[in-house]
Amino acid sequence: MFDVSFSELMLIGVIALIVIGPERLPKVARTVGHLLGRAQRYVNEVKSDIEREIDLKEIGDIKNQMQDAARSVESSMQSSVSDLKAAVTEPTDHLRQALDEAREALAPAPPPAASGDAPADAAATPLPAPEAPAAPQTATHTVPSSEKQA
Repeated sequence: MFDVSFSELMLIGVIALIVIGPERLPKVARTVGHLLGRAQRYVNEVKSDIEREIDLKEIGDIKNQMQDAARSVESSMQSSVSDLKAAVTEPTDHLRQALDEAREALAPAPPPAASGDAPADAAATPLPAPEAPAAPQTATHTVPSSEKQA
């Protein structure tokens, strides 16, 4: 704060002793000490308030940065979800369309005309349903009675 040496303090004390007098000097010194203490506390409070304000500003800046980051992550997640939905629905729509076309192609033909003739288009006749494969048969092994007793 102030650079006051011991000799300067002695000079101030001697002048104060001469001007104020020895009877009132202790009372004035006590009052000056209280005033200097209050001033020092006030300066410290102002410093701490300024530091708090700076910290609050920094915290607010960090908060804004975090909110911006959260927004960007949210938007990227939403775009990823929409891309995944599109990637899933496009092939399934294509497969559904192919299945519908296959059903239409394999659908039974309308009954033949009353003329009793065979259908002219052999491809229009329905195909028989495929048979389920037969279950594999397991071989059974019988043990002769002579081996059982051994």
